[in-house]
Amino acid sequence: MTAVFWFRRDLRLQDNEALTAAFDSAPDGVVAVFMFNEPDYQELEGIRQHSLTESLRSLSGDINGQLNIVSVKSASEFAERLIQLCQSCQISKVFAMQSFDPKGVSEQKLVLEALKVESIELQLIGSAYAVLPGTVSKPDGENYRVYTPFFKAWSQLADVVPKSLPSKPKWLAIDETTQIPTPSKPSPLKVVAGEAFALRTFERFIDRALDNYDEDRNRADLSGTAHLSHALAHGEIHPRTLLARLGDSKGHEVFRKEIAWREFYADVLFHYPHTVDDYYEPRFKKLRYDTGAVADKRFDAWCKGETGYPMVDAGMRQLLAEGWMHNRVRMIVASFLVKDLHIEWTRGAEHFEAHLSDFDPASNSHGWQWTAGCGTDASPYYRIFNPILQGLKFDPEGDYVRKYIPELRHLPGSSAHEPWELFDGYANGYPEQIVDHAQERNESLARLEELKNLIS
Repeated sequence: MTAVFWFRRDLRLQDNEALTAAFDSAPDGVVAVFMFNEPDYQELEGIRQHSLTESLRSLSGDINGQLNIVSVKSASEFAERLIQLCQSCQISKVFAMQSFDPKGVSEQKLVLEALKVESIELQLIGSAYAVLPGTVSKPDGENYRVYTPFFKAWSQLADVVPKSLPSKPKWLAIDETTQIPTPSKPSPLKVVAGEAFALRTFERFIDRALDNYDEDRNRADLSGTAHLSHALAHGEIHPRTLLARLGDSKGHEVFRKEIAWREFYADVLFHYPHTVDDYYEPRFKKLRYDTGAVADKRFDAWCKGETGYPMVDAGMRQLLAEGWMHNRVRMIVASFLVKDLHIEWTRGAEHFEAHLSDFDPASNSHGWQWTAGCGTDASPYYRIFNPILQGLKFDPEGDYVRKYIPELRHLPGSSAHEPWELFDGYANGYPEQIVDHAQERNESLARLEELKNLIS
């Protein structure tokens, strides 16, 4: 018996539950396909195009060049091509990982229904998570809306046993194209991706930073994070693989909690799919945000890293240069956009989606809403990050700022965070502050009071 395996956001071979099931069911071999949505790909920024292309190139190499790229303009066209493939090869089963984000759910539903009409079975197995979204629940069956109790319940359910493939999986060649898509836009850097690179990155993280993760993960000037978000977003590595290596030390436990945050947001999005681009707390739709020419000019300055606040600008320039940004800095720049510039969080989320090579719909939307104060749990609206103090705390010697802002490289130590305090702080053309943080903090709190009065 043979089968088709539909690679989705699980671009790896090891610890792939659906792929293991496919080979268990099809001892005569598996045909590997990937749905390449041409219009969606062309909309991506260069860094994201190159990121996907390199991940696919690596996967194809791992299966002897037998990854079949099915280039289509829609999921319905993919379903038609998949039916043709199955009928020509006399295959009655297709295996794939189950998705839980709105777009993925829509795709798999459409494909499942189209295949069913032709008596072809689509088996959706496993997910990109250690616990399937929708599984963790309160004793009364309701989903958790707060992270801490979610984590406690999640910890009891998390699967930490990686899944293995047969020692010599048999891949079948078919008359489909195996040409990896060529990016149509340039990337700001050469992208390295794929399962082997992800596994090496994890091993380096274990040796380099895992034991001190609890202390160093917030330091933007240190290499204290795992740098696995890209691999997780593309499914080049599974959370099970990570969790299986963790012990009970504080650093290991904090890293485990960060994995659970990703799964918490996926669970929230599963239960409230509208929040992928809409408010979790709908009352904040009525908050007064700035629009018009001045707001657009400030938004443009934020996007380019030209706000006059070094920690904000370093983060935004890192995003443009690398397609990635340190997680602590993501919170700082998000707070600045919403609380200092009074621009709606959705605009920032869209900018991140365009440029982040590790873009994940649940983490992006709910990370932004957490900082904006309109999301789950946590950060109330009146928690407003001071971008100067945040910089001094999480980049105490200014090394992160100087790395991404050449105009400030002449300033020593922590003075890079406050160029206005030095006579030559602006000597190399660094822009002055576009707003006054103290004033805008008060304005932000005043708008919150407006909202309270409006809905009381």
